[in-house]
Amino acid sequence: MCMNHEREITSEIDLCTPSGRLNPNAVGWSRRPLHRCNLRGWGRKKRWEYWAIQDEQKVLAVTVSDLDYAGLFAVWFSDPAGEEHVATGLRPVPRLSMPERAGRGEVSVRTKTLAISLQPLPEGLRLRASTPELDADVHIERSASHPSLGVVVPWSSSRFQYTVKETAMAATGSVRLAGQEFSFAPPTAFATWDFGRGKWPYRITWNWGSGAGHVDGHRIGLQFGGAWTDGTGSTENAVFIDDTTHKISEDVEWRYEPGNWLAPWQLSTRDGAMDLLFTPKRVRTDTTELGIIGNRTHQCFGVWSGRVAAPGAPELDVSGIPGWVEEVRNRW
Repeated sequence: MCMNHEREITSEIDLCTPSGRLNPNAVGWSRRPLHRCNLRGWGRKKRWEYWAIQDEQKVLAVTVSDLDYAGLFAVWFSDPAGEEHVATGLRPVPRLSMPERAGRGEVSVRTKTLAISLQPLPEGLRLRASTPELDADVHIERSASHPSLGVVVPWSSSRFQYTVKETAMAATGSVRLAGQEFSFAPPTAFATWDFGRGKWPYRITWNWGSGAGHVDGHRIGLQFGGAWTDGTGSTENAVFIDDTTHKISEDVEWRYEPGNWLAPWQLSTRDGAMDLLFTPKRVRTDTTELGIIGNRTHQCFGVWSGRVAAPGAPELDVSGIPGWVEEVRNRW
C-alpha cells in the first residue's frame, strides 16, 4: 500500500494514439470527463454505462455493455422488502452505438426481455427501463459543475481502462412493478454513474465502494476502488463534497470475508486519513457462465460509518451514509 504520484489532467485529450495503443499523455486523473475514448481494434474492447438509483429502502440499477463480441444488458430492482426483480439480455455483434466522450450521447438498447434508454438532457439525464414486469422512469440532476472523477488505469500500452465515476446526483422518478409504484425523490434518492471504456485483460477482479448522502449540510459522495488498480500507479479513490472533487492517491486497503458477504467490510489507508466500516444489509449475487464469458458479482448494500479526511477537505464523519461495496470477478 502506498501513495501514488498521479498527474491531474486539465484539458481534453485522446485516450489512444492513432495506432490504438494507450496514449501515455492520457494517464492521470481529472475532475471532469476530459478523455476521448478513441478505441480501435477488436476483441479486447469493453465499453459500458452503469447507473444505479438508491435510497434507504430500494435500488434500481441498469447496465449497458459492449464486450466487442457480445452485448450484455441488465435491469435490476430491489424493492423495500428486499425482493429482487431481474431481467438480462444478450445480443451478439454488431457493436452498439456508444459515445466516445462521457455524457455526450444517448445510449439505448432493446432486446426481447428488456429496453433501456439513457438520454442526456441539458440539466441531467433521463433514465428509462422496461421489462415484462417493470417500468422505470427517473430524472437525474447532473449540472456542469457536478464533481466527477476520471481515471486512466494503465496495465500496459495495449491493456488499459478509462473510467468516470460520479455519485450524489439527485434522482426523481418511479418504478412501476406488479401494480405497485415505488418512488424515488430528493433528498434521500441519489444516482451513481460508472462510465467505462478500455481494453481489458481476459481475467480481472475488482472492488468498488460508493456512497451518497448529506453531512452537516453538505452533499457528500464516496468513491473507492481496489484490486484492479494494484501496481498501476493509479487509484479511483475520491471524496466529493458539494461541487468539489478531493482525490485520494493513497491505496485503499480492503478487508472483508469472501463468502461471508454480510459481515462488515473495513476500508482504510496506511496514512490513517481514512478508516471506514461498511455494514451490509442485503447482498446481490450474480453469476454468469456463457462459454468464454464468466462473471461472479457480490454487491452488498448497506451503510457506511467512520471518518475520512481527503486531501484539501475537512475530516468527515460519514456515519449513516447509504451505499454499497462489491467484489467482481470477470472472465471476458
